Amino acid sequence: MKQQTKYSRFLKSLIILGDYLVLNVIFFIVFFLFKSYLREDVIAEFYPLLTALNVCYIPGILIFGVTLHFRVVYADKIVQNVFYIVLLHFVLFTAALTFLKIDEVSRAFIVSFYSILFIALAIWRVLVRFGIKLYRKKGFNFKLVVIIGAGKNGHALYREMMDDPGYGFRIIGFFEDNPINIPSDSKLLGSTADIETFLLKNEVDEVYCTLPESAEKTIVRSLNFCENNMIRFYIVPEFRRYVKKQMELNVLGNMPVLSLRDEPLQYPLNRLLKRTFDLFFSILFLCTLFPIIFIVVAFGIKMSSHGPIFFKQRRTGERGRVFNCYKFRTMKVNKEADFRQATKHDPRTTRVGEFLRKSSIDELPQMLNVLRGEMSIVGPRPHMLKHTKQYTELIDKYMLRHLVKPGITGWAQVRGFRGETKELSQMEGRVERDVWYVEHWSFFLDIKIIYVTIVNMFRGEKNAY
Repeated sequence: MKQQTKYSRFLKSLIILGDYLVLNVIFFIVFFLFKSYLREDVIAEFYPLLTALNVCYIPGILIFGVTLHFRVVYADKIVQNVFYIVLLHFVLFTAALTFLKIDEVSRAFIVSFYSILFIALAIWRVLVRFGIKLYRKKGFNFKLVVIIGAGKNGHALYREMMDDPGYGFRIIGFFEDNPINIPSDSKLLGSTADIETFLLKNEVDEVYCTLPESAEKTIVRSLNFCENNMIRFYIVPEFRRYVKKQMELNVLGNMPVLSLRDEPLQYPLNRLLKRTFDLFFSILFLCTLFPIIFIVVAFGIKMSSHGPIFFKQRRTGERGRVFNCYKFRTMKVNKEADFRQATKHDPRTTRVGEFLRKSSIDELPQMLNVLRGEMSIVGPRPHMLKHTKQYTELIDKYMLRHLVKPGITGWAQVRGFRGETKELSQMEGRVERDVWYVEHWSFFLDIKIIYVTIVNMFRGEKNAY
């Protein structure tokens, strides 16, 4: 166990040293590329700049930590962590420049440096994570593990650990009172009464208990023994069999409480980040491109049919609140607009409307909804009130998609679930992806969805009609 702890500390130190190497190399490159654009007094302060650069990186490491050496880490979380570290460094470094009275540094220098730094650090850390997993697959930096209980929980945990050698788990075997339950490619270490004796005689890093609650005495005995002998002890709860997802543990007084889902947008900082981006993006678009698009589209709509330029429809928003959703009108004025979906070759659609729908330009007025706070750039698409009522009765957990603001585009749309839903399974697929978005939101996921949406706008989508 001590040897494994040393490996983890070494890996953590190596990652931090690599971070500092990337930080300084990028700074040197950008500094000398922009040297001719910098003032002489700024160039003369090179060493104070370098000192401030390195000191300001320390809080990011302390606050956001280094998690690459953990057993399970996902690439998007690595990139997200890098973003927060770089953002904090930017705030601290610019404050340090003001304190040092070096306030004439070129904006182009700052923007270039932090853009390249973010990309370089993200690549470095993702490559390190890949290298660590490869290293563990070769049989190094492993954790020695025993599992108590070989029921369904124990078998499931065993397969999860064995399926990805990159996690670095080396399973010694099982403790089980019924030997017939042991997986064929593992071994029996003894009954549950033999746990303490085995742990005293053998080096073990972690113990995973998959026993049911009815074995309370064995669980408590094993837990206390591991705690007193500095062996990490983990409990795999029985409800894993019917709740197969990540949950969040909270504490209510002295009572542990598990929530069924972690909602990143429950946290004020994440909501602020998303809302700030929505405001910036919508104001920028409405003040620049939208007036030009509006003039051209409005002329086309008026020439193609009689009626208003905008189409306004009541839709279901966050927490079930109803709001008026705006679009460019793509159909002739008709009485079925509020309860009948658009279909392929729909006779109600005008010639200009077909183009607006195919290119998704008809959705652009929803930037007004974003500005008003009724919608977000990215989120589950808002549905007609009739559909909300209908699908709430037909699809389990349908209303969970309304825990966040609806969006102009969303995860379901870029994953192929866009447009008309001819079958219930299509709406079920859309809802499943909407709920996944609620549970896995990150700023970078939003950026990815926006990027894919823009690409699809120019490429065209078969379901856009």
